[in-house]
Amino acid sequence: MRIARFSRSGDIAYGLVEGVGDDPAELSLAPLSGHPLFDPTPTGEVVPLSAVRLLAPVQPINVVCIGKNYADHVKEMAGLTGAADPGTPTVFLKPATSVVGPGDPVRLPAGVGRVDHEAELAVVIGRPARDLTRENALAHVWGYTAANDVTARDQQKSDAQWTRGKGHDTFCPLGPWLETDLDPADLRVRCEVDEVLRQDGNTRDLLFDVPAVLSFITSFMTLLPGDVVLTGTPAGVGPLVPGVEVSVSVEGVGTLTNPVVSR
Repeated sequence: MRIARFSRSGDIAYGLVEGVGDDPAELSLAPLSGHPLFDPTPTGEVVPLSAVRLLAPVQPINVVCIGKNYADHVKEMAGLTGAADPGTPTVFLKPATSVVGPGDPVRLPAGVGRVDHEAELAVVIGRPARDLTRENALAHVWGYTAANDVTARDQQKSDAQWTRGKGHDTFCPLGPWLETDLDPADLRVRCEVDEVLRQDGNTRDLLFDVPAVLSFITSFMTLLPGDVVLTGTPAGVGPLVPGVEVSVSVEGVGTLTNPVVSR
């Protein structure tokens, strides 16, 4: 089931995406009158997906991210930030104010130097999660979406921690919708910039898979319904410049596309 959050005539609501593929011209939307986690009541209306504006599928309180989670990316980052192969998951946070949706511009702040794309599978939490185990972790997942962990690379390298380089407004595009019926163990994750392939990985190559990541994070913090966990990016990260269009595709979910502009 694909769940979208959308805006129409100034109102924000959720709906079920109907149809095959991810071409908006071939899809429709069945709006819901309540929140899909708690009161998913269909209104009986069906509208073309192209008639609404898609938003980020959730409004998280916490965006928890895993860095250095693909071996090939760890190797390429060694030349950029001195990253080493982690013995445990590397965790950092992005502020909720960094979240934007499909079609929203990624705004490059002046004076920050190189800004990179990072294509990722994002996990969305469905119920409060604390002290999860590998065995029960996926039962707390609501669904999955695509994410772009946009990063000001020079700031990431210069700072002792990554909040500034990862946390600028618009640096966490999510979308285009939430897919609730998906096995995260073997999914292709790609990034294109102006239709040129930059990243092409698979979640089977994660150093720490989704159950391990959720178990680790919830060993020290509670994840809440709607929270988002970014699982890491494969090799191929590269710079973004104003005027390009960046697309992140996750197998079984769809494609998240954002223009890149100057702030």
